[in-house]
Amino acid sequence: MGGAAAPAFSRRRQLAGSSGWAGLIHNRKVFAIAVFASLGGLLYGYNQGVFSGVLNMNNFKERMGDAATDPDTKGWLVAILELGAWFGVLCTGYLADKLSRKYTIVLAVIVFCIGVVVQTAAFHPSSIFGGRFVTGLGVGSLSMAVPLYNAELAPPEVRGSLVALQQLAITFGIMVSFWIDYGTNYIGGTGAGQSPAAWRLPLALQLVPALVLGFGILFMPFSPRWLVNQGRDEEALQVISSNRNLPPDSDLVQIEFLEIKAQYLFEKETSAVRFPQYQSGSRSDNFKLAVFDYLSLLTTRSLLFRTAVGTLTMFFQQWTGVNAILYYAPSIFQNLGLTGNAIDLLATGVVGIVMFLATIPAVIWVDNAGRKPILVSGAFIMAGCHIIVAVLSGVYSDSWAMHGSKGAGWAACVFVWIFAMAFGYSWGPCAWILAAEIWPLSIRGKGVSIAASSNWMNNFIVGQVTPRMLDNLHFGTFIFFGAFSFVGGLFVLLFVPETKGLSLEEMDEVFGSEGIAAADAERQEAINKRIGLSQYDAPSEVHEEKHSSEKV
Repeated sequence: MGGAAAPAFSRRRQLAGSSGWAGLIHNRKVFAIAVFASLGGLLYGYNQGVFSGVLNMNNFKERMGDAATDPDTKGWLVAILELGAWFGVLCTGYLADKLSRKYTIVLAVIVFCIGVVVQTAAFHPSSIFGGRFVTGLGVGSLSMAVPLYNAELAPPEVRGSLVALQQLAITFGIMVSFWIDYGTNYIGGTGAGQSPAAWRLPLALQLVPALVLGFGILFMPFSPRWLVNQGRDEEALQVISSNRNLPPDSDLVQIEFLEIKAQYLFEKETSAVRFPQYQSGSRSDNFKLAVFDYLSLLTTRSLLFRTAVGTLTMFFQQWTGVNAILYYAPSIFQNLGLTGNAIDLLATGVVGIVMFLATIPAVIWVDNAGRKPILVSGAFIMAGCHIIVAVLSGVYSDSWAMHGSKGAGWAACVFVWIFAMAFGYSWGPCAWILAAEIWPLSIRGKGVSIAASSNWMNNFIVGQVTPRMLDNLHFGTFIFFGAFSFVGGLFVLLFVPETKGLSLEEMDEVFGSEGIAAADAERQEAINKRIGLSQYDAPSEVHEEKHSSEKV
C-alpha cells in the first residue's frame, strides 16, 4: 500500500502487543489454531524422514529389488514425491483463492491419504512410485496452504513465529519418523527374516495426524484476508475480533480490518483500470484475470522482485543439501564409517532430534531477531560444516574402519548434526516465513504457490541427483552443497529486505509499491478516506486497551 496509510500503521504498532514468546502467549487463540494447522507440516516432515529409513530396511529392498538399490531408480523412488508436490503446489495457488485456504487443506489431506494407502499396501515398485506421487500432490499442497493460512491469521507482531511453527512441525515429524523407523526395523529381526510390517507400519502411521487435521480444520476460522476478498466483510471483522480477543469496534481490530479492506479495494480498482474488459465476474473473465495475475509476477517490477526473493530463497534452501541428508542419512553415515543398519538409523535419529530442538528458538525469537540475521548466520554455519565434513572425508575415507580413524568418522558425524541444527533455526523456518508474507493480497495465493513450487522442484532435483553424487563425487558432494550454502547467505545479505514486524499490507512499501504514481496515490488516499482508515492518521493519545484474560 502507498504511504497514505503509514500513520495508521504507526498507530496499529502502538496498540499491538509484544512479539516473541510474550506475543504468542498474549495471542494464544491464534497460537492454538496455528499449532493445529501445522499438523500439515508434521505430515510433510514425517513423510520426508520416514522413507530414508524404509529405503534401508531389508524386507523393503527384497520386495522392491533394483528400485530400492540401483542409484538411478533409487533416486526416482525418492524424488517422485517431490515431483508430485511441485505439481500439487502449482494447483494450490488457484485452489487456495477459489475454495479458501481452509478447504484447500481438507482437499490436500484427502489426496495425501489416498497416496499413503497405496504405498502401505504396495507389493511392487509401481505402487510405491504411484503412491508417492499422489502423496506428493497432497504434501505439496499442504506445504503452501498451511503457512499461507497461518500468515493470514497471525497478527503482524507474531506472524514470523506462527509461520515458523510450520517448520517446527516439519522437524518434529522428521524426528518422530526417524525413531519410528529405528523401532520398527526390529519387527521380525533386521536380517533376512524381517517382517513387511517393519516398513508398512511407519508408512501407515501417517494416516493418523492426516485424518485429525482434515476433520479438525473444518472447525477453524476462515482467513480474514480471504473473507475480505470474497466480500464477506462482517465475517472477516468477527474473525479478527475473536483472534485478538477484543471487541469489533476497538481501534486495533478496526485498523487491522480496514488495512486489509483498503488493500483489497486498491487492487480491485487498479485491476478495473488496467483490465476493464475482464470485469464481468464470469468464469471466463475470472480465469483471464488469474492468468494476468500470474503474468504480473514477471511483468510488474515490484512483483518480479518479490518473485525473485521468494523463488531464490527456496532455491538456496534446497541446495544447502538438507534434504540430501534427510533422504539419504543412513547411506551418508555409512560413507562416514558408521557400520551396521541399526547404528546408521541411530545416527539418523539424532539428526531429527537436534534439528527439532534447534527450531524451537526460531519460533520464539524470529520476530525479535529478524529474518536476515538468522538466514545469513545459518547459511555460513552450514557452509562451514559441509567443508569440514568434506575435508575429513577426503583425508580418512579410505581408512574409516581403522581404529585410529573411527574418531574422525564420529567427528564428521557431529558436524552433520551441527549442520542440521543450523538449518533448523534458520533456513528451515525463515524461508517459509518469507515465502508466505511478501505478497499483495490479490495474488498472495499464486505468489506463494510459485515460491513453494521452486522449493519442490529443487527438492526433486536434489533427491534425484544425490545418490549419483555420493557414488561419483564422494566428499566433493559436501563441497558442492557448502558452496551453495555460502552463496545463499550472500544472496540474503545483499538482496533480501528485512520484513520483521511489518503487516502483510506494509510489504508494498518495502518491496517498492507500484502505487507510487500520482493517480494510484490519489486512488489509495481516496479509498482510505472512503472506508474510514484515514481517521486513524491523526496523532492522538493512545489508550491502552484492556484485553480479556478469561477467553482464549
